[in-house]
Formats: sequence, structure tokens, C-alpha cells
Amino acid sequence: MNYRHAFHAGNFADVHKHIVLSRIVVHLRNKPAAFRVIDTHAGAGLYDLTGEEAQRTGEFHNGIERLRSASFEPALRELLLPYLDAVAAHNPGDRLVTYPGSPALVHTWLRPQDRLIACEIEPQAAAALAQSLRGDHRAKAIRLDGWTALTAYVPPKERRGLVVVDPPYEQPDELTRLSSRLQAAHRRWPTGIYLLWYPITERAGPELLARDLARSGMPKIARIELDLPPTGAESGLRGSGLFVINPPWTLEAELKILLPALACVLAQQNKAGWRFDWLASEIMPQ
Repeated sequence: MNYRHAFHAGNFADVHKHIVLSRIVVHLRNKPAAFRVIDTHAGAGLYDLTGEEAQRTGEFHNGIERLRSASFEPALRELLLPYLDAVAAHNPGDRLVTYPGSPALVHTWLRPQDRLIACEIEPQAAAALAQSLRGDHRAKAIRLDGWTALTAYVPPKERRGLVVVDPPYEQPDELTRLSSRLQAAHRRWPTGIYLLWYPITERAGPELLARDLARSGMPKIARIELDLPPTGAESGLRGSGLFVINPPWTLEAELKILLPALACVLAQQNKAGWRFDWLASEIMPQ
């Protein structure tokens, strides 16, 4: 899968991934102790929705634009607000012109004591990322291969935090790589939270990865999927998947409220589905 993100920024997969990210960071912020977020494949940070790439596909229309225009009951909107407010912070006024990727979103949520390390290897994206984070001592952009970053920065000195792993999936072995590198990182930092995104274009690859993770011995692994068959713009992407290792104890209940609502709002022709299940469920301390 070739996933140059400027074409896909703000699509349903980004909405799914970043809402889950927001709920994890909210949990981390609920304790006064500092935390660190390590984003291994951070991308450019900010994406121009008025630019040629985003306009060519228009995928954000069925993602963040659709979500922002939807009405939600108060309890549901409360769960969405950290994400929606962070997107709004990059879009003054009513126009939607910029989509913040994961490092830009996390940057919005950092408290004075928290830190972000955002890694990107592609030169243009790395330069844009560095520019977007420049001037803030809490955040550091590093030009580094994401697979190296996955083990290089754990455990962080804060001892609390999150590793975000969102590869471009341009190489055929990246799902296999994901499992082996994650297990290596987990051995170094077994109490950290890990958020891994994967595309669903077919079922065999994600199911093989799920079985491999289930056999890994890692004690607490949640699988979170949103299934929205493609409507023409999403280049064969029929669903968005996440594995969360050591998820916050609040996450399951929150997502069982959020996921049906997302499936309803983002669906085309009533074909949406969602899943939250456990590959392993022993509780780890956080």
C-alpha cells in the first residue's frame, strides 16, 4: 500500500485513529506526573486541505469535515471535544483548511511538564515537522527512521507515556516488522502504552498480525477497528485498525460509546461496522 499522507489527511482513518489517541492522552493528563509521547512515523505534522493532494482525493470531506458538521448528544460530544478542539485550534474561524497529524495534535495537548519526540525520515516531511514544532522546548522533531525510533527512545525518563506507531505501509514486510519491533520495545518498556495503526484493505494481513501479537506474551492488547468499505476516494482502504497495548482502563467503555457513533456519522450507504475486542486482557499497572 502506498500511503502518501497528504492525499489522505483528515479521512475516516485519521478521524478514527486520532479520536482514540485523544482519549489516551486525556487519561495521561488526568495525573499530575509528566508523560512523554514518542511518535515514530510522525509525518509532516500539518496538512493543507486546500492543497492539490487533499483536493484531488477529497477524502477529508467524508472524514473530519463530516464529523465537525455532525450533531451529538452532550455525553458523546464531551468525549469528542479534546480532538475537535485540537483540530479547531489549527483552523481559526469556521473554515476547515488545515488538518493536524498526530504530532500536531499531541503538541496541542501537552502540559508544561510533558514532552513529545516526533521522528520522521522523509526529508521534506521531516523539515515541515521541524518547522511546525520549532520554538517549543517541550517538543523535539528528529530526522530518524521510525523503526529505529521505536526502540531507541524507550523507556523515557518520565516512565509514563505513549508510543504512537503509524508506518506508511509502503513495503510488503511492514506488518511483520511491526510485530517484531513492537515486542522488542515492549521488553524495554513493558508498562508503556503503545498505539499502532494499520490499514484494512484485506483481512489476511491484519488477522495474521493479530494472531502473532496474541502469541507474543504481551499481557494487555486491545483491537479497535472501524470498517467503512471504500466509496471511490479512499484508494481501496476499507477500514482502519488499531492495536493498543496497555490501554487505559477507561478506554473500552469510552470506545463502546464512540465507535457506533463514528460508524453512523462516517458511513456511506449503511455499510459501516466496528469492533473492540481483546487479544490479551491481563491488566498491567500504569
